[in-house]
Formats: sequence, structure tokens, C-alpha cells
Amino acid sequence: MSDIDTQIPTAFDPFAEANADDSGAGSKEYVHIRVQQRNGRKSLTTVQGLKKEFSYNKILKDLKKEFCCNGTVVQDPELGQVIQLQGDQRKNVSTFVVQAGIVKKEHIKIHGF
Repeated sequence: MSDIDTQIPTAFDPFAEANADDSGAGSKEYVHIRVQQRNGRKSLTTVQGLKKEFSYNKILKDLKKEFCCNGTVVQDPELGQVIQLQGDQRKNVSTFVVQAGIVKKEHIKIHGF
């Protein structure tokens, strides 16, 4: 027999990293920006992890006006409030929240293709 450990491939979970980071009470608070594929070329951008003291509706209104897209705020039982925008707006949203002073650049995680 050999001393090499065999690893069995498992299913990839794109949200495992976010769940592991957010589990600790003293851990850094990250803002996660994800893209989800819908039908064909259609996509959806989600922003999760903003602090509760911010008004999600005002941020959404500014994002919609800035990027000429539609969006909504969704209440998720596990994740809390999540901002959804039409289209792939990951880079736009990340630069917007940094320039607006909502989040520092090192506290943003961009997920997706």
C-alpha cells in the first residue's frame, strides 16, 4: 500500500466560502457581489452583506439611476436583505460602493465566472 492520501472529488459549493467567513462573530464583514445566470444571456447581480444601518432602498435607487438598470431589494431568511440588479453589474457596483464610502475595497469579494 502507498502512503498517498486519495481525495474524492465533491460537488463545488460557490457559497461555502461566504458561509465560512461570516460564521465567526469577530471575523471581517465582507460584501459579496455575485452574478447568477438566468435565461440565455440574461443575468442577475446580487449584493449581500451591507451593514444594516444603511438604507437599502436609497442605495438601490442610486444604483438603478447610475447604471440604467432595474432592481429590487429581497428579504432572504438566511442572508437578510439582498440587493438584486438586472445584468452583470459586478464591477460597476464594486466601484460605486467604494466611491460612495459605503465599503472599503479590501472588504469586497466579487464572485462569478
